[in-house]
Amino acid sequence: MNGESFSTVTPPAPGVELWSGGFGGFLCHYYLRSFPPTYGRGRVECTRPHLTSPRRQQYFRASKRKHHQQQPKPNQTISLVTMAPGTTEPLLLRPEQRRRPRDWLAWGLPAAVLLLLLLSVSGPLRPPLFRVPAPETVPLTLLAGAQEKGAVCLDGTPPGYHLQRGSGDGSNRWLIHLEGGGWCSTVKDCSNRRMYALGSSNFMKPMRFAGAGILGSDQLQNPDFYNWNKVFVRYCDGASFSGDAEGRAQDGSILYFRGLRIYQAVLDELMEKGLANATQALLTGCSAGGLATILHCDDFSARFSRDVSVKCLADAGFFLDVKDISGKRSFWSVYDGVVHLQNVREVLPKDCLANKEPTECFFPAELIKSTRTPMFILNSAYDSWQVRNVLVPVSSAPDKSWSSCKDNIRNCNSTQIKVLNGFRNTMVGALNVVEDKEDWGLFIDSCFTHCQSLYGISWNSEISPRLGNKTIAEAAGDWYHGRSQGVKEIDCEYPCNPTCSGQLPP
Repeated sequence: MNGESFSTVTPPAPGVELWSGGFGGFLCHYYLRSFPPTYGRGRVECTRPHLTSPRRQQYFRASKRKHHQQQPKPNQTISLVTMAPGTTEPLLLRPEQRRRPRDWLAWGLPAAVLLLLLLSVSGPLRPPLFRVPAPETVPLTLLAGAQEKGAVCLDGTPPGYHLQRGSGDGSNRWLIHLEGGGWCSTVKDCSNRRMYALGSSNFMKPMRFAGAGILGSDQLQNPDFYNWNKVFVRYCDGASFSGDAEGRAQDGSILYFRGLRIYQAVLDELMEKGLANATQALLTGCSAGGLATILHCDDFSARFSRDVSVKCLADAGFFLDVKDISGKRSFWSVYDGVVHLQNVREVLPKDCLANKEPTECFFPAELIKSTRTPMFILNSAYDSWQVRNVLVPVSSAPDKSWSSCKDNIRNCNSTQIKVLNGFRNTMVGALNVVEDKEDWGLFIDSCFTHCQSLYGISWNSEISPRLGNKTIAEAAGDWYHGRSQGVKEIDCEYPCNPTCSGQLPP
């Protein structure tokens, strides 16, 4: 890319859909055959939209009766992007060229559809159809005075963030997103993280927000937050922005567990850059960043006056303390290591610490009992990361059948589905406390996926998960802006929801 490097994201695997769109009753998808993608190295499939399938229609009719709402139009056009290795720069790929079939009826309509898609992506139809601004590189900003503040990554380098300024009526509205990326619970694990971006800013690069769900600037895909000031705070401490301690690596070097100082110092700097003048603010995070959002939600709210609308959205951060299939609390051991190694007590609720062990207070089921700020909890009840790492971790020595099941829920047998349903029921039970919080929101679907707010295909697309006949973006927007009362949706047990597409991020 002209010698410029960009931050890494997980590349799509062969067979993954890169974009889709609908015209004239047809839904077309472009699938990757190889990575990195090259011209002519994919395939295009055009079919009647599955939104019109009898099963989905039955599901939507049931939702309509429950919520007295009109069914959304099934053929809204979207565009999706992928990322090249070592970049977050989106690649808009052309569909592969094919030979002309003898029967023009076999290719005429699909060809017209593809032509419209290409024109909408790069041609004269793009502005009226998509209204998507040209993707901009969002530079990495390193925290000023990090060493003096003791707010440093695991290796002692300054932490960083990416700030994209808002526009129009979004100029004084702010969205702060805390990056996720697991945890390190031992000296060895934390030492290893220093060799990549989750432990050192030496490996952080500029990013692009285009197509990134709630961070995207596409008004059609992200109508409620597209023009806000958006900040992506990089994660380099290994304890969900909550630790405050030091340790020694095996080579004698210092390990800096300074996640809490990083969070505080970055927020302080952003307040000086305009966050203090916000009229609306939303703290979000995904996975370990979702847990950080729950941990810091009240502190974030306390930074603003009461006339500012401040809320939080935790995506895929509702981690459970459950036994794995071998009967061990293996994930408790992970959290216990993080809590004691990195000293996270300062961010834990005092009323919880008065009666429970610090490790128990690090789990969201306890944290939300003390949280006062309005929060929207977005999670899959069959969270794919938790199934693979909490319920069926490698340490539980799963057999081939369980290995296949945790790789793809469609491979699970009836006995395994019962175990997964037990996990789901534990999550639903832990969320009962939210029912008494009138200004909170829930979107708990039954899709086998993890982190749904950062992907356009999950956030707001033609094949997004739907609850109450709404996409995640619609439900979250209605909750934040108060357009609907009681935005609290909990899905039925798998596999009842036909909007859970196999094309969602794994």
